[in-house]
Amino acid sequence: MTRARAGAVAVAAVVLVLTAVGPTSSSSRDGGSPASETGGLTAHASAAQARPFRERWIARGRHRIYAREYPGAGPPIVLMHGFPDDLTLYERLVAHLRGRHVVAFDFLGWGRSDKPRRHDYTFDALQDDLDAVIRTLRLRRPVLVAHDSSGPPAINWALDHPHEVGALGLLNTFYGLSPTLRPPEAIAIFGDLLEFRGATMTGSRTSFSFERLSRALARDRRMMRWLHRWQVGGFIRDRHVRREFLPRLWRGFGGEPSSIPAFLELNRDLATAVVSNTGRAAELRSLRRPVRIVFGAADPTLNAGVARHFRELMPDAELFLIRRARHYVQLDEPQRVARLLRSIPVP
Repeated sequence: MTRARAGAVAVAAVVLVLTAVGPTSSSSRDGGSPASETGGLTAHASAAQARPFRERWIARGRHRIYAREYPGAGPPIVLMHGFPDDLTLYERLVAHLRGRHVVAFDFLGWGRSDKPRRHDYTFDALQDDLDAVIRTLRLRRPVLVAHDSSGPPAINWALDHPHEVGALGLLNTFYGLSPTLRPPEAIAIFGDLLEFRGATMTGSRTSFSFERLSRALARDRRMMRWLHRWQVGGFIRDRHVRREFLPRLWRGFGGEPSSIPAFLELNRDLATAVVSNTGRAAELRSLRRPVRIVFGAADPTLNAGVARHFRELMPDAELFLIRRARHYVQLDEPQRVARLLRSIPVP
């Protein structure tokens, strides 16, 4: 089967599931080169975010991954962003993880990391980025905290290294096919996840694609900024937090060089990755490490139903639904999320 044909089959499979069922109601259990240094400890100017960190530059082939390492004790907590985000997403959270060893990093193509034009931006590549961070910083038994699209690389790294991972923290993320999983509108367009929807609804044998539309949008920076403001702005609950973080997230995504090429490539790989991960879902039951699922229950896309499906796949996992938090649960409820992460028992 050709790569194009395999991709089409993958998209079709995802669409059939994503359009079959809407989100469930959300009851809640409220959680209440090698690495180099760049001049000692640094802290963000905002008092709410101020916590000293050491900047690290981690070699990944010819390119460099940007990371922040916060000193502290205990198994290291590794914070991973999704797309179209960067480590800025965790700045409210790290202030509440004082005393713990924390590492946050930008995947290649995002934030302050290198953004090579000719790079294979896939979910496998994200897992390789994570591996480079763990190996270079010599992180023992890390607690891998995944949000959004960093779920697949974090979970697959844990499955591939069951004796090295310390624990998993899953924040409004995904892995394989899930009955209530619904992609955000921008992801549906750029991932072409609606390509077969017309054929499914009308019985037509001729599919259609959003490829021309998504390319036109990607070339228009003003349109991309509007779409970013509309989509990402809806992920944040509180107005003052949205006012502070939305422009900063846009600068990391839409600045020069931008993360738009990485965004486009990862979306093209999304359906294939989800179908591949579905084939590994049975392995999740064999993962003998603590797993804590912390979801904002007000997220309509990676919703409470997705969280419960994770719990079905990993019966020993602990599930916490935070009632009023949206997709960016770490921005909406940083103190609560931090308390749940730092209390994960790591063997």
